[in-house]
This record gives sequence, C-alpha cells and structure tokens, in this order.
Amino acid sequence: MTSRPERRSNRPALSLHVPEPDARPGESPDFSAIPIPAAGSAPRPPVDAAAALLRHFPAEARDAYVRLRTTGDPAAADTILLAAIYDHMPDKTRRPAGPPADSLALVDDLGFDSVAITEMVFFIEDLFQVNVSNDEILSVRTLGDLRAFVRAKLARPTAGNAPVPPT
Repeated sequence: MTSRPERRSNRPALSLHVPEPDARPGESPDFSAIPIPAAGSAPRPPVDAAAALLRHFPAEARDAYVRLRTTGDPAAADTILLAAIYDHMPDKTRRPAGPPADSLALVDDLGFDSVAITEMVFFIEDLFQVNVSNDEILSVRTLGDLRAFVRAKLARPTAGNAPVPPT
C-alpha cells in the first residue's frame, strides 16, 4: 500500500463548498426573490447616446441623424439605416457595388445571420428610441421591408420615439 505524501505546511487546505439548491430535480424552483422588471420599463439611453452609436459612421450618416431629429425627414432615416446595414453586415464582401435595391434579401443577398439581425435591431432601438418586438422583426425579409418598417416606427411618435432636437 502506498502512503500519502505529507501535506506541506505552506499551502492552505483545499475545500469545496457546494450550496444546497432551493429545488431538487423535478421540483418547481421559486424565483420570487429575483426582481424582474416589467417589459419596457428599463430606461432608454439618453438622446445624446446617438453620438456614441454613430461615432464610426460616415459624416453623411451623422448629418442625416441630425436632420432626422430636427426635421423628421424620412430620407434621412434611409441614409442612417443604409449605413447601419453596411456596418452590421457579417460579410462585407457582399456589399452591393451601387445603390442597393429594395428587393435585396437581408439573409440570402446581404449575408445577414440571426446574430447580425439581432445586433442591428438593438442598434435601431437604441438609435431611434423605438421598441421592436420579435413578431415585428420576423416579417422583415428585404432591405425594402426594413426601410418601410423603420419609417413606420418613426411615423408613430410615442413617448419612446418622438423626434427630439439634438442638444
């Protein structure tokens, strides 16, 4: 039989604490102690957050954002949206050479995947101060669909997406 090596006095003894779970497999856990805020109650970023979101965009897109917020010009929203699409494209080699057609499919033609679409939705929500539900975005398939969707969101001023002059 082999003897155990002596424990060195300069090393602390190892210990492992395994906490007792609140529920065992098959039981219903109780999450009542976890605060879950109501949907939509999380504060939106301040309007000046747009400067941080647009900092790496071309000057044309930043100028269009100011024009959108001061005049509500829907063409300005298209300029910003196109810059956001190009920024979020996973495969930049699929970028159209000329002005993109509204019939271009986000997934098939522009190479968007679910992660890129999700990131772009978060960007659109933060930049335009709108809420986008999963059901709404599922109907967006083409560049034209996305343009129309964003224009419709911006045309319905609410407390969360009314145009606000820049500060």
